[in-house]
Amino acid sequence: MKDKLPFSSYMAIGFMLFALFFGAGNLIFPAQLGQNAGTNLWPAAFGFLITGVGLPLLGILAMGFSGSRNLQELASRVHPIYGIFFTALLYLTIGPFFAAPRTGTVAFEVGIAPFVSEGSQQTVLLIFTIIFFAIALLFSLFPAKIVDNVGKLLAPFLVVLLVVLLLVALFNPMGSIQAPQEAYQSGAFMGGFLEGYNTMDALASLVFGIIVINVIRSLGVTSKGEILRATAKSGVIAISLLGIIYVGIAYLGATSTSVLGLFDTGGPVLSGAASHYFGMFGSIMMAIVITLACLTTAIGLITANAEYFHTLFPKISYKVLVVFFSTLTFVIANFGLANIITYSIPVLMFLYPLAIVLMLLTFISPLFNHARVVYVATTAVTFLISIFDGLKALCDSLGIDYFSWMKPVVSFYEQVLPFYDQGLGWLLPALIVILITGLASKLQKVSSAQEA
Repeated sequence: MKDKLPFSSYMAIGFMLFALFFGAGNLIFPAQLGQNAGTNLWPAAFGFLITGVGLPLLGILAMGFSGSRNLQELASRVHPIYGIFFTALLYLTIGPFFAAPRTGTVAFEVGIAPFVSEGSQQTVLLIFTIIFFAIALLFSLFPAKIVDNVGKLLAPFLVVLLVVLLLVALFNPMGSIQAPQEAYQSGAFMGGFLEGYNTMDALASLVFGIIVINVIRSLGVTSKGEILRATAKSGVIAISLLGIIYVGIAYLGATSTSVLGLFDTGGPVLSGAASHYFGMFGSIMMAIVITLACLTTAIGLITANAEYFHTLFPKISYKVLVVFFSTLTFVIANFGLANIITYSIPVLMFLYPLAIVLMLLTFISPLFNHARVVYVATTAVTFLISIFDGLKALCDSLGIDYFSWMKPVVSFYEQVLPFYDQGLGWLLPALIVILITGLASKLQKVSSAQEA
């Protein structure tokens, strides 16, 4: 039993966590943000940091503070069935359905595609993803070595490569920062806030938090207080690295527009910048950076999914599930990055509010004596709003009109709920419900105590 870990252990765990977080979206979305925000870069970047850095740290701390063994146990404070539903959907979202396939497609499009002719793209993507996910499979089969393999080996090398590129861009900008695009001319902060959803890191934090806690316990720390402190210190190391690199990539994107032009995604920004500064060497360096970043995230996502679904279906071995999820991820990756992003946005608009509310309830739960009614009522209200946010985003992504049965509800929400057009219509109702049900549960307990 240990009361305190050495600083080197915090660094190793922090680098491991950073490596697990830092993947496809963490590279392309800040660059895209910088290009679109232009001269409104800083308010947009601040909004991005709240959801891309602040919420992931909140999620990690929530898992440590809750004392829960896993996310399902925490979500079961609402209801055991909801615990399974929410946890399974979250794992599949950050795993084989969206985030994990995205790691392979982004690694290919940014790191490999510039060297491949247009007609050979699909064939080379197939070959690349076979190799990519085969490596992820091998690492995922041995999760006990995750700190050594990921935290101590891949992450520091990744950071060095990225820092070189970003420092050169900082001291020698490609060009001047241009005017913002229409979406960022007003409300740049909220634009960045919602863009941070796309990293999926806040969702992943509820999964990776357990990996961190288990690693800390394996190092001999057993007290809840010290586990929480160690989790917080490791989390701060990880999110500090994330925040610095996010700002650097966003600045790189903002200064690239006048030279490289405006792109639909952030991938070409990174490969173009590397080529601009370092020529062929830069392109090769970027290919390595992208592949390492995406590979480390893929390993974490496959490992986490296999471990969770093994607890749901213990008769299926962990290794069989690793093979299954690696294969499924490989198949979906070959549908292409555009399709993955198109269908992930609606799910994120639905899941993120539920995840944020669960984090919030976890921290304030002692104030209302962990009363289930507060969890149930707040989650139900958030669900009823976020489900329509998800359906709206789905219709927008597909370019179709809202379903007829949706229109009255959406119209009502637009008229009644503050911030609904910004995707935060759920926030005020959730806070009101927490206040009302929390006070009611406190008063009920006081009344019961007086009667006794």
